[in-house]
Amino acid sequence: MKKILEIIIYGRGGQGAKTTAEIIAQGALLERKFVQAYPEFGPERSGAPVKTFVRIFDKPIRTREPITNPDCFMVLDETLLEIFEGFENLSEDSSLIINTCKTKEAILKEINFKGNLVVVDASGISKEVVGENRPNTVILGKFSKVTEAVELENLVKVFRNKYQEKIGSEKTNQNINAIKVAYEK
Repeated sequence: MKKILEIIIYGRGGQGAKTTAEIIAQGALLERKFVQAYPEFGPERSGAPVKTFVRIFDKPIRTREPITNPDCFMVLDETLLEIFEGFENLSEDSSLIINTCKTKEAILKEINFKGNLVVVDASGISKEVVGENRPNTVILGKFSKVTEAVELENLVKVFRNKYQEKIGSEKTNQNINAIKVAYEK
């Protein structure tokens, strides 16, 4: 990496934005990269808007400044596009990955964004493959494909290590399959 990769993940309390950041950070650590991952909470309640931040670099990260102009935005709930702003200020090199069943064209009518817009129906994939609405898990696959910052196999390895005992082999494998489906779509 030539520069620090900065990521902001938008979600709602209970959707797993913080967990998504942790899995990305731990996956990058497996690749011997340096990371920072931290959440920013407002009123801590289920459904409240949540932001989490991740930095990834090949060298130690010295900055502690807030991330304001990320290389990648991930949005777990498309209704947050109305709450969070700043997409129009991003560079054309940035990526915006949105969990939505809308087309890119429909999203571009709602927001002003010049970079790489990627839509993925992470909720739909999760409901179909896992049987539950867990977009944070699924969007990891699309993140790996779009940014190439963390290899898919490392995200899968971290997910398996974190959840195998908690949710069992069957649910773990379903979630991993959902991650892979998003990567391929």
